[in-house]
Amino acid sequence: MAGNSQEYISHHLTNLTYGKLPAGYVRHEVDENGIVHEHALTHDTWTMAHTKQEAADMGFWALHVDSLGWSIGLGAMIMLLFWKGAQKASTAVPTGMQNFIELIVEFIDNTVKESFHGRNPLVAPLSLTIFCWVFMMNFMDLIPVDVLPSLFALFGVHYMKVVPSTDVNITMGMSLTVFALMIFYSIKVKGISGFAGELCLQPFKVSNPVLQAVFVPINLFLESVALLAKPISLALRLFGNMYAGEMIFILIALMFSAGAFLGLLGGALQWAWAVFHILVITLQAFIFMMLTIVYLSMAHEDH
Repeated sequence: MAGNSQEYISHHLTNLTYGKLPAGYVRHEVDENGIVHEHALTHDTWTMAHTKQEAADMGFWALHVDSLGWSIGLGAMIMLLFWKGAQKASTAVPTGMQNFIELIVEFIDNTVKESFHGRNPLVAPLSLTIFCWVFMMNFMDLIPVDVLPSLFALFGVHYMKVVPSTDVNITMGMSLTVFALMIFYSIKVKGISGFAGELCLQPFKVSNPVLQAVFVPINLFLESVALLAKPISLALRLFGNMYAGEMIFILIALMFSAGAFLGLLGGALQWAWAVFHILVITLQAFIFMMLTIVYLSMAHEDH
């Protein structure tokens, strides 16, 4: 049972991976009769990983097809939803969909006005996109863990992780985009010399130029660490919370195969955790958006 449980958990936490296997790599494939066959690749091959070990051996440049597919698909769905809402918008009695979209837009707009102290027309649309996109990626965690992987397995898909925010590559990619915007607007607003001075002349600043020169490398080190910590913490906070939530759902799902009593208990726990998780996924989307606004506001401060 322990072996089956470990295999079940490992399977649900493995991404559908596309990458390159080098020439000479020995692949192990199991046929429909359960017999393992081995064959060596004659040349470098880009292929889908059939095992967790193959996915790991593909290295850094491998692509997590499921995370990319679901994140892009959810983003496209959000854009379509808002586009349809904008087309049907009316000054007459609004529909339920229009009310819902206007509520979200007004909430994000007020949040940006309260937290962002510069002038930039990009920040509000960016915040709206981040909140809706991260929320939808997190929302996939509420779908029972076996439903979509089992459905894709019917078409020969070996692995399928359907919650993009449980993939650190997705969360890190989003945070690095925010980081790039921070650097861009810091240089645009303050200039290269102002941005460099912000890194080199804080937090230790003295009037003596000789002593200040001594503090420059110390300031640069401290400010660089603080600057780099922002995208890392932004990515890992979202990833860590969602990964933990997904793991709990997987552990609860194991209870359904452990007898009638544990199955009923698992059903109650799954419902309770799903209800609580609605708060978690919304809060994590809000935090990611809020930190983005704060970081960009700091980048616009010229002092």
